[in-house]
Amino acid sequence: MKTYKLKINGNDYNVEINEVEGQEIKLNVNGMPYAVTVDQELKQQRKTVVTSASQPHVAPASGGSVQKSNAAAAGTKVTAPLPGTILDVFVNVGDTVKGGQTVVLLEAMKMENNIEADCDGTVKEVKVRKGDSVLEGDVLVVIG
Repeated sequence: MKTYKLKINGNDYNVEINEVEGQEIKLNVNGMPYAVTVDQELKQQRKTVVTSASQPHVAPASGGSVQKSNAAAAGTKVTAPLPGTILDVFVNVGDTVKGGQTVVLLEAMKMENNIEADCDGTVKEVKVRKGDSVLEGDVLVVIG
């Protein structure tokens, strides 16, 4: 069971995900049970978290936090490896980035995690702002 604390329009919600089966999710929101259907099946993803004393960061697991689109126009999507809060965004649309460059600082489980670009390119989209709450798999930045 995973538990999340969400703030939506200034209201706090405690969300407990009890079961994920295909497109159906059984969860509790502030103690009230709900059955939710999503438009596509959720896949369980494993992430590798690599930290060091001087500069903690999250390394993408194979096929994990960075997804490559088949369409070149869509670009490479840098996604959140785990739920958390955006502490800082280091890039803007039009910036040139190198693979391994930190693009977003994410606080998750009371740790600061550097989210890095997986490839060289130009930032096409920045989908988050400082203070945003994100869930695992949310797209943070698109690099073309």
